[in-house]
Amino acid sequence: MQRNLNKHGFILILLSLFTGFAIPVAEATRLALSAHTIGLMSGILLIAVAAAWPSMVLGETQKKIVYWGWVYSSYANWFAILVGALAGAGRMTPLASRGMTAAEPVELFVSFLLISLSLAAIAAAALSILGIVRSK
Repeated sequence: MQRNLNKHGFILILLSLFTGFAIPVAEATRLALSAHTIGLMSGILLIAVAAAWPSMVLGETQKKIVYWGWVYSSYANWFAILVGALAGAGRMTPLASRGMTAAEPVELFVSFLLISLSLAAIAAAALSILGIVRSK
């Protein structure tokens, strides 16, 4: 899992670099810049989690939750913000989108991704903390 976290981290960094090309053509350019930045930061986060992985003392199920929680939340965050930027779906991100909104199905899709990734990230973060605390 440690190797896969590194792999996903670098894949996400590459995707976010390509996202930079979408900034000038996006419906919501500030949101596209956010997608670019989020992708880079999420990729670095996955690499950091990979570095901490050997120090985490967790059961197999807990490790799977941590792994998939971080991977899902990282990709979903980048993708949700990118879709929002390209479609102008900004209901959940009013500051970066400057209040733009898109068609209801797109707004619902982006909202679903943002809410679900938040829950996955909270679970992954809490279990990561537990795993590190247990490693004394």
